[in-house]
Amino acid sequence: MKLLVVDDHAIVREGLRRLLAPEGGKPALPDLTIAEAASAAQAAELHRAGRFDVVLLDLNLPGGSGLELLRRLRATDPAVRVLVLSMYAEPLYVARALGAGARGYVSKAAGAAELLAAIKKVAAGGDYVEEELAAQLLALRGRGDDPLQRLSAREADIMRQLGEGKSLAVIAGALGVTYKTIANSVSVIKTKLGAERVADLIRIAIEMAS
Repeated sequence: MKLLVVDDHAIVREGLRRLLAPEGGKPALPDLTIAEAASAAQAAELHRAGRFDVVLLDLNLPGGSGLELLRRLRATDPAVRVLVLSMYAEPLYVARALGAGARGYVSKAAGAAELLAAIKKVAAGGDYVEEELAAQLLALRGRGDDPLQRLSAREADIMRQLGEGKSLAVIAGALGVTYKTIANSVSVIKTKLGAERVADLIRIAIEMAS
């Protein structure tokens, strides 16, 4: 089995290598070979040079987001099996990754056993979403629409400005309202998108623009 680990943090790649193929120990998967990429460009080049059975992909990459890379890989190799391993544990990210063609999604807070189960399932041609995230995703989809489409025009504008790096105070000034009004709107947006922090909204806003 050929596995490509795509993550810009060397310590994460090393940790995954030690977990999956410990030096002097038995590999977690039979006949496993592991390649590593630290950027989207490097990952695309490696995959072109030699197709991998599974691409273990982080969403936060230098030189382009993981979602952009996922779309590129799918465009050049529709059969590619991508398993997202991300620090982002919001259901909206799971939905966007699966919508872009990922075959699975696991958060970096998951245990080793769950990650191994996910890799095996995706390698075998199946789909896998971490149990807690799957439950959140089902709840999100149970509402019957895209959560981003539930934002009002004003809320979408606030998201756009958050993605541009503007503070709540600056956004309030630009829209001619009080800081409290913007803070209340942000609270409503977080509820609609299933996000916990303003930082999560900023990440989502950046991805929306990509």
